Amino acid sequence: MHIDLNADMGEGFGAYRIGHDEELVDIVTSANVACGFHGGDPTIMHGLAVQAAARGVALGAHPGFNDLWGFGRRAIPMAARELEYMVAYQIGALQALAAYAAAPLRHVKPHGALYTIAAEDAACAGAIAGAVRTVDERLILVGPPGSELERAANLAGLAFAREGFCDRLYREDGSLVPRDEPGSVIANADAAALQALRLATEGVAYTAGGGKVKLEVDTLCIHGDEPAAVAVAKAVRRALEQVGVELRPLSPSVASAV
Repeated sequence: MHIDLNADMGEGFGAYRIGHDEELVDIVTSANVACGFHGGDPTIMHGLAVQAAARGVALGAHPGFNDLWGFGRRAIPMAARELEYMVAYQIGALQALAAYAAAPLRHVKPHGALYTIAAEDAACAGAIAGAVRTVDERLILVGPPGSELERAANLAGLAFAREGFCDRLYREDGSLVPRDEPGSVIANADAAALQALRLATEGVAYTAGGGKVKLEVDTLCIHGDEPAAVAVAKAVRRALEQVGVELRPLSPSVASAV
C-alpha cells in the first residue's frame, strides 16, 4: 500500500514569510508551490525547486486567483478563457524558475477558492484542465475525488490524483467544512494523523456530524500555512509508516490515468 503526502508551500511573498517550507520539504513527498498570484515570488519558487530536487520531492504548481490580500481564498469572477490563461501563466512561471534547478514539474493543484469552485463548476474545471493539457499534457491534475475537476481531467486525457485532507474537517457530502466555521481546521496532530490513516487505509473520513464519507484518494494534503503544519506532517508520516503505508511522490502510475 502506498500514497503521496503533499503540502501547499512557497506561499510567502518578498520580505513576508508564510508557512514552514524548510521543515516540510524534509517530510512530504510532493510540494505544491504558489506561483505568484495568491503568494510566492520568483526567489521563493526557485528556492523551493532547488530544495525539492535535492530531496526527491515531486514539484507541482499551485495556481490561484490573483488575490494576495485575501490569500487566494476569495473568488474572482472570470470568463473561462481568462481563467485558463491565468492558470497557464502560473504553471509557466514555476516551470521557468524550476528550470534553473533542472527540476521538472510533476503536477498542478489549484489553490483556495479556485480549487473549491473547480470542484463544482464544470466551466472552471474545464478551463484548468485546458491550461494543464496545453502547457504539458504529462502533468497530473490534483483535486477532490468525484469532482468536476476529475471529470474535466478525464475529458482532457490527463492523469488525475484524487486528494484527501489530513487537516480539514469534511461534511457528509464529501465537501470541506468552510474555514469560517469552528473546527473546520484540524490542528491536533494526533487527530490529523488518524484522519490520514482512515483515508489511506479505509478510504473514509469521519464528518463533522460523526458519520463517515467514502473518499478514495491517491494523495494526502497538509496546509503549509497552518501553525501546526510541521507537527501534523510528522505525525501523519509516522502514523502511515507504522502501519506499512509507503510514501511515494505523485506519478502517472499512482494517479488515475485515463
